[in-house]
Amino acid sequence: MIEFKLNGKQVSVDATDDKPLLWVLRENFQLTGTKFGCGMAQCGACTVHLNGQPMRSCILPMSAVKGASVTTIEGLMETKAGQALSQAWVEHQVPQCGYCQSGQLMTAASLVTGPDKTLSREQVLERMAGNLCRCGTYNRIADAVVNARKSLG
Repeated sequence: MIEFKLNGKQVSVDATDDKPLLWVLRENFQLTGTKFGCGMAQCGACTVHLNGQPMRSCILPMSAVKGASVTTIEGLMETKAGQALSQAWVEHQVPQCGYCQSGQLMTAASLVTGPDKTLSREQVLERMAGNLCRCGTYNRIADAVVNARKSLG
């Protein structure tokens, strides 16, 4: 059994040490907001927070999760940062197909809760470059992140 904190609750799961966290989240906990994109940590669709830091869950083995704290998009949306980002996403009409959005939001959350009190569009675009969007909504994403950061103070 592997024990860890998931969206603020202590959980345990019977999984092998090498099984990727992505599949445990989706199969064992039915948390399907975290998406499978490339399987090689290149696209960002599977991004979650591990101890507060964005990580690609498609290559993160369960052995790295033991005793850690994992936050998924479902958990993020229960937070002030998640709600501010969600509102900014709507205001800036960010989503099109929506497939990358949970990964985009998880990475964005680390920016809006980070130490920088202000973020420029250029900084956001640079720091989120590892999250791919097939629809090309990068400029709207950047505007939404900047506004979410401002709304959080």
